[in-house]
Amino acid sequence: MSTNITFHAGSVSAEERIGLIGQRGVTIWLTGLSASGKSTIACALEQHLLHSRKFVYRLDGDNIRFGLNKDLGFDEKSRNENIRRISEVSKLFTDSSCITITAFISPYRMDRDLARDLHQKSSLPFIEVFVDAPLSVVEERDPKGLYKKARAGEIKDFTGISAPYEAPENPEIHIKTDETDVEGSVRIITEYLEKKGYI
Repeated sequence: MSTNITFHAGSVSAEERIGLIGQRGVTIWLTGLSASGKSTIACALEQHLLHSRKFVYRLDGDNIRFGLNKDLGFDEKSRNENIRRISEVSKLFTDSSCITITAFISPYRMDRDLARDLHQKSSLPFIEVFVDAPLSVVEERDPKGLYKKARAGEIKDFTGISAPYEAPENPEIHIKTDETDVEGSVRIITEYLEKKGYI
């Protein structure tokens, strides 16, 4: 636990930053099973928004584990800490007026709720996007061969097979990727952002 520390508030107000940068930050939190389409949608959404001259950045589950979270495993405690850290990082990005796109399985509802609460306590918008596809569909896709390994017992604590996935109960956006392609998914999210005045 950190001791002898004091929070040092800056001299730039949130409204001043928003006015000068020209946009309000928002966290777009994509959650869903492995191979549901989170990373693919996140990449396409980032490119679309960037080409629309928006300040945007993508945080991807696998990529983060090469650096910030490379010390974490995949047991429940490590997964909790993984999402806790990303919640804090996405909050910082969004506070900077960035449109922050996160693509993490984030299997536990409690962890996603904590991420939402963290943002709300700082008056920062948080949009949960359930990237939904049936287990049979993601197993058929299985681009990394992970489901096959999990079924063979080669991977422990694999979400959807040997570890739980708690689906969102009230996400702001629900995309069924067995029915909607990447372009359609980006359009659904973009239209929501436009409706709410974030872009």
